[in-house]
Parts: sequence; structure tokens; C-alpha cells
Amino acid sequence: MSTGQEQNRDEAPREGRPLRSHQWYGSELTSGLRQFSHRARTRQLGYLPEEHLGKPVVAILNTWSDINPCHVHLRDRAQAVKRGVWQAGGFPLEFPVSTLSETFQKPTPMLYRNMLAMETEELLRSYPVDGAVLMGGCDKSTPALLMGAASVDLPTVFVPAGPMLPGHWRNEVLGSGTDMWKYWDDKRAGLIGDCEMAELESGLARSPGHCMTMGTASTLTAAAEALGVTVPGASSIPAVDSGHDRMAAAAGLRIVELVRQDLRLSRILTREAYEDAVTTVLALGGSTNAVIHLTAMAGRSGVELTLDDWDRIARRVPVLANLRPGGQYLMEDFHFAGGLPGLLARIPDLLHLDRPTVAHTTLREQLDGALVHNDEVIRPREKPLAGEGGLAVLRGNLCPDGAVVKHVAAEPHLRRHTGPAVVFDDYRTMQRTIDDPDLGITADHVLVLRNAGPKGGPGMPEYGMLPIPDHLLKQGVRDMVRISDARMSGTSYGMCVLHVAPESYVGGPLALVRTGDLITLDVAARSLHLHVADEELAERRAAWTPPPNPYERGYGALYHEQITQADTGCDFEFLARPGSVPEPYAS
Repeated sequence: MSTGQEQNRDEAPREGRPLRSHQWYGSELTSGLRQFSHRARTRQLGYLPEEHLGKPVVAILNTWSDINPCHVHLRDRAQAVKRGVWQAGGFPLEFPVSTLSETFQKPTPMLYRNMLAMETEELLRSYPVDGAVLMGGCDKSTPALLMGAASVDLPTVFVPAGPMLPGHWRNEVLGSGTDMWKYWDDKRAGLIGDCEMAELESGLARSPGHCMTMGTASTLTAAAEALGVTVPGASSIPAVDSGHDRMAAAAGLRIVELVRQDLRLSRILTREAYEDAVTTVLALGGSTNAVIHLTAMAGRSGVELTLDDWDRIARRVPVLANLRPGGQYLMEDFHFAGGLPGLLARIPDLLHLDRPTVAHTTLREQLDGALVHNDEVIRPREKPLAGEGGLAVLRGNLCPDGAVVKHVAAEPHLRRHTGPAVVFDDYRTMQRTIDDPDLGITADHVLVLRNAGPKGGPGMPEYGMLPIPDHLLKQGVRDMVRISDARMSGTSYGMCVLHVAPESYVGGPLALVRTGDLITLDVAARSLHLHVADEELAERRAAWTPPPNPYERGYGALYHEQITQADTGCDFEFLARPGSVPEPYAS
């Protein structure tokens, strides 16, 4: 945890502390040259002294851009945040920060999550701000913003971008991502043609906002709400709903009060909060990507969150949210069924209710009066979608440091399966050859993709939902066991074993698998086993040579040098390590 405020982490919040921004601005009676210069330059911006001197300065970090459809409305929402800050007596300043557009950024926005986290940290540390409102929601932006903010430890509120409206096509309700995969397979199987696909293009994503399934975006914004860094109910409000505008204004009002109380992020992001976020992800049947992101976020907060913690909690948490891809409904249905407050109110015995949130003294108080209005969308405890959390952590000689599978979104008959491997050394080769009938792939085979992890990807792309060969799709096969060191979209589904650690690029056991080797997956036993003798594996290891580094310079070279493995969150080592950073006061 890198922060310059560690001495305050165990102090109770108290009012009356000098504002951090005062170090820059001082007052009209301050004779320092630097304070004089800062005040003069603020006049240059067009502000009167009465508008900002002595008031909490709030940084609004906005990930809006023209290339990010999930965040294209955040330019307007920033105005609502400013409205709230002004009305509460604060002084808002909007900062544009990197946008991580899941749809367009290549090779994967995961490559740049830590860059946004670094930008967030250094921006908040280096400017005269007393608190922050973070605006994001598309998959990697939520963890990136909160990782950076946790390392600085100022009062902070997160404003989720919100889910888009449900898609529609020929009287069918569509879920972005999930139905894209489904209908693409239908096209490959010859069930629909170009005409239908053209119509689907126009019906799948029909408003601003992130995916309206329980994909990675919805999972991570729900986790942020469970952590206690949003106003209550914020994570499920549709992006275009007027309630979203009101939520943004409420966040602006709240951050000013948090600055006055000096209620820093470290008092919110505790071990108890992270365990409750894990519980929430599991009860939602959420994205496997949350395992990596929450682990990294916890590390920035000085909390060690391990794969064993995930598996321990998963065994006692039922899946109550009947949401795609593992269920039936979409985020707008979830919102009007009671949203996250309603879901958490059904599992109070699994939560730490006496911890604080940014909105209330305790989570218990925040959930008081929360109701569920639709038992089909948010299931009762006695009628869960699944009896235990939808994620499982696997161990075995193929993944000594762990792997993850979202079995709730897969066909049950594959939860215990033994089959011969078909190995692909990289994603492009797999794409080019997967439909080759000469490979002889059957539904019993295990598809294996390597060199798709943090270093090998590079950036650990969402390649983990390997395509099923088209000749099998035409036979009606819609799921197979697939194993990789990659991630997969939270909107994806299928028996996809992901995040195999250590990755093949660094010589993990996945690098030693050969086509024809038998592999056994046993979800109940939490096991992933390669049926090859240790002596044979030792011979293969002796013959193995590491792949070349794809980056000779630039950010990619820094990433390749510093990135950690999936089981520890894929943070940069120099950012994840403990230690302090001095405040950059000008005087």
C-alpha cells in the first residue's frame, strides 16, 4: 500500500482539521510566494476568492470520452456532481483521466488498468484537492480508479456509469455481450444469416451505459457499492434514468461532508468491506474478473485477499440474483426489484453490518428498510439460483497457484469431466485452425489455450471463452471444457477454466501440456489435474524455452517488467509494495 497518510489510518474522523488544499492556497494573509502564485493562477481561471478559498476542493475524475459508449454520458453527469458540490459548500474541479473502453481498446484495456490507477494516484496526490469523486463503470475503470484512490487515501465517493437499457430484437429482450456470443454461435452453426446479424447490431446496445447483464462492469460497480464507496443503490440505476442524475448530485453533496469529517477511504476499505464485496459478487453470480480486480484493490488497501478467501466464502454464499449470463433477467429488472440493497438485505448474516460506508455510520443502518419487490429477480434464500457461490477456485498440478471457473454459467454435466487436450499455442493460431476438421475435435475434448496470461497475452485478454468448432455447433454442442491463462468477459458463459497460475509464458505447467494429454476437471473437488507423470513433466520442462518479450520499449516494457500474476491481482509490483510517499506540498 503506497500512501502518504498512513499515520491517519487508525484515527477516527474528526472535523476542524486544516484542509489539504490550504497548503497550496493559504489565505490572503499568507505571504509565501507559491501561495500567492496559486491564488493568482486561480484568478486566471476566472474564479473569485470567495468561490474557493477555505472551501473543500473536490476533484472529479471523469473517464468520459467519445470512444467509450459506456461512459459517453458522464460529461453530463459531471455537471450534476458539480451541482451537488457547489450546493454543499465545496469547490469542484473536473479532471479528465484515461478512458478504458472495453469495446475498442487493443490488445485489451486490462493492459492499461494499472496506468489509469497510476494516473489517478498521482493526480490526486499532486494537485490541491481535499476529496475525490471518481466517475467510471466500464470493466477496468472501477478497479483502476479505486486502486489509485486507495493509495492516496483521501475522502472519496464513486459514481458508477450505470447499465444501458435492455436490448431488443424481434420481440426478444437482449443482454449485451451474452446474446452477442449466443447469436454469433448461431450464425456459425448456420441457424441465422447476415440479415439477422445486421438487425442484431442495431438492437443489442441501444443507450449509453455499460453492459446490462451481470458482466464485469455490473459486478465491479456492485462490488463498489458493497464496499461502501457509493451512495446507496447507485450501482444498478440505468445510465439514462433521471435517477442517475440525482445520484450523481447526491455524490457531490456527500463528498463535501466526508471532507469536513476527514472520513478517508482507508476507514471504508477494510478487510470486512472486502469480504463483503466478495460475498456480494458471489451472491450475484458475478464475473470471474472480480477475483483479479478485488484482489488488486484489497492489496492497495493493505488487505491480503487470497484465492482461498474467495473459495471459503463461495462455499457458504447462495446465488440469489437471477441475472444473465447465469440467469434470466437484466440490470434494469434488478434495479426495480430492489437493487443491491434488496439483495444484501436477504443475506445480513453473511455480512459485516457494523462497518462504516460513505453514506451511513454502519452498513446495518444503510440496509435498514431495504426491500425486494420481485422474488424471481432476487431470489429468496430458500429458493436460490444455486446453493453456493457461482465461482470456484481450482487447484492441482495444472494450476499450482490456482485457477477460477464460473460453473453457475456452464452446463452441469461438465462439472466433472475427463478428456484429451487439444492445445493451441496462441490466440491467433486458435482462431485460424479451430474449425479445421483434421484436428478431430469432439465434444469430449478439452480445449487448451496458452500464452494468453498477464505477460503472454500481453495484458491477459478476454480470450478464455474459446470458440467451439463450427462442426460441433451444427451438431447442437454449446459447451465444452476450455482451459487458459486468459480471462473472459463477464458476459460470457460456458465451462471455461480461467486465470491458470502461474501462466504459461513464465513456465507454468500449462506450458507443458501436449495435445492428447488427459485432463480432469472436478468442480466439486476444486481440482484440475493433468494426467502426466512428474518425470515426463520434468523432461518437458527441461526442453521448454520462454517466448520472446513482445515489448522492447515504452509502457508495454514497464508492464512486462512489473506485472504480477493473476492470483495476486495483476498489479504492478512497484505500486503494490508497502511504503509511504511524501505529500508534494509546495511549501
